[in-house]
Amino acid sequence: MSIFEIGAFLIGLSAVFGYVNHQVLRLPHTIGLVMIALAASIGLILIELLFPSVRVSNIVTDVLHQIDFHETVMNGMLSFLLFAGAMHVDFSVFKTRFQAIALMATMGVMVSTFVIGGASWLLLNFFGFDFPFIWALVFGALISPTDPVAVLGLFKTVKVPQTLEAKMAGESLFNDGVGVVVFTVVVGVAVGSGAHGSEMDVATVAELFITEAIGGALLGLIAGYVGYRAMYYIDEHNLEVLVTLAVVMVTYAVALRLHMSGPIAMVIAGLFIGNKGMDFAVSENTRDYVRKFWSLLDEILNSVLFLLIGLEVLVISRQVDAIKVALLIIPLTLTARWLSVFIPISILSRWNTFTKGAIPILTWGGLRGGIAVALALSLPANEYKPTILTITYVVVLFSIIVQGLTIKPLIERLVTENPELGNNGETKPVG
Repeated sequence: MSIFEIGAFLIGLSAVFGYVNHQVLRLPHTIGLVMIALAASIGLILIELLFPSVRVSNIVTDVLHQIDFHETVMNGMLSFLLFAGAMHVDFSVFKTRFQAIALMATMGVMVSTFVIGGASWLLLNFFGFDFPFIWALVFGALISPTDPVAVLGLFKTVKVPQTLEAKMAGESLFNDGVGVVVFTVVVGVAVGSGAHGSEMDVATVAELFITEAIGGALLGLIAGYVGYRAMYYIDEHNLEVLVTLAVVMVTYAVALRLHMSGPIAMVIAGLFIGNKGMDFAVSENTRDYVRKFWSLLDEILNSVLFLLIGLEVLVISRQVDAIKVALLIIPLTLTARWLSVFIPISILSRWNTFTKGAIPILTWGGLRGGIAVALALSLPANEYKPTILTITYVVVLFSIIVQGLTIKPLIERLVTENPELGNNGETKPVG
């Protein structure tokens, strides 16, 4: 199939499933797409099990095999989705919670990586999987960061106190970039050390972090400023939309070429243009056009991404034993997520007040999504990859469907039943 035919297939299927969800299920759009696509995939598998001669899934699997999920997500969709998400974050609120965001996106990711890695290693070996610790740590690294696409999608259907929303959005946007750096380091150790593992040179880790994280942030800042200045001197909405599109594509391409963090660059550039750019560089008419363009693009790409997540069950390994272990690993990932939230907030609570109920909401609202699946698919082929991929997929499905559908009542219960909340969702000072 040609690229156009593959695109037509995905967009067409997204539209059909979206229509069914809107008319019948009435679930949040992305969650509905995942559930319908998953049900369709399972239905095709069951048909082939009952009637082996009927190869009805061949068309879908042929299309999916032609799509490199990792390349499509990490080096394609993610740049647009992160920029669109960052554009809608209010920096004035974001910066008041920068300490919490920074700690959860760094310390939180590291804590979660080692907790999930260690617990998964014990659990897998207990159930008879000969699984090295370093590869369990790889799984911990790829599943620890919350998915910004999934988390930001929550805010389209769930009303969250402003400061709590800033923490959830900011953390998910930044811990993705940090998580990819950690994942890269751990995979480098795993691939270079075989099954036994070894220490990675401190200088190498430091160089990688500086190049990826700090380099990506500087690149995003430069790109955002260049885009801002270009938009400042013109007043033509079509051209200014084109400028923002060029900022995203050129910056991400440069980041990939220079081995910098493209996700971090996109977040910084999106924050810059979405706040300073929209406030000072464009007219009201242009602001409306730019925001609507990125909102539409975000919705289309989200639809395709979550459709692909639901359909991926047709091409991932179907290890029954791994699925059983994955069901036990789900509570482990939630426990690790709770620790990664509890520790930073406990440290900062000496100097700052936090929304009452912040810890359970941030824990349950820390969704995993397509990025985790993409990272799992990017692993080099070895005997551990099928197990990691299967467990990752089960955890992601639980996160999107179960957590995604229940976070709204949790927020409503914790927020509306809390009489101490002010208008912005912060606890009122005592005394």
